[in-house]
Amino acid sequence: MSALASDTAMVLAAGLGKRMRPLTTLQPKPLVRVAGRPLIDHALDRLVEAGIEHAVVNVHYLADPLVAHLRGRSRPQIAISDECDRLLETGGGMVKAQPHLPDPFFCLNSDNVWLDGPRNAFADLSRHWNPDTMDALLMVVPHARAHNFDGQGDFRMDGDGRLTRRLPGRVAPFIFTGIQLVSHRLLRDPPQGPFGTMVLWQRAIDEGRLYGTSFTGEWFEVGTPKAIPPTEAALGRG
Repeated sequence: MSALASDTAMVLAAGLGKRMRPLTTLQPKPLVRVAGRPLIDHALDRLVEAGIEHAVVNVHYLADPLVAHLRGRSRPQIAISDECDRLLETGGGMVKAQPHLPDPFFCLNSDNVWLDGPRNAFADLSRHWNPDTMDALLMVVPHARAHNFDGQGDFRMDGDGRLTRRLPGRVAPFIFTGIQLVSHRLLRDPPQGPFGTMVLWQRAIDEGRLYGTSFTGEWFEVGTPKAIPPTEAALGRG
């Protein structure tokens, strides 16, 4: 396996899980089971498989059972970033956790489910990482490999891998998988309080420093209860 760009990942697990209701009425979304395992375990298992030793997990909604579950794992080594008093959204969550994160660090959503292609996703990000030119490197996937996804896409990507946002009223060829490799430079001079990562990405786009690499495996959006059965069927085949 290729050398990894970081030994640490942040796992974003603080969301309210509104689209997953009623399954999230009494439990946080990361504990919703898919193929017999909580969603967050699918993500954490992939970190272990890739050789990533440390994880920082942010928590907010119904945090106690999630923290108890995480403490029951031996790998990776997990630190908690507590947002119980105030949900900071994806960008604010990374900024709060920054003192516990090396430069660079991987970041992924806690509901990521995927089947790797020829290369491990984290090894592939590491292979394409260039800290001199990139503030963040996003793992993106074409529509044909994005299962349960019915949106218009997120990004366009040029021949050098630079990303730009989808134009209004248009379809973009690539969807963000929720997996990225992030430099501390992306987090510099952040807004105060809660904010989404797009605020930081847009600045990187304007500076020509937001890049992507196309995922060669199969990626599954698991945002609603109806997405669970087809995902489980695909995992069984995979």
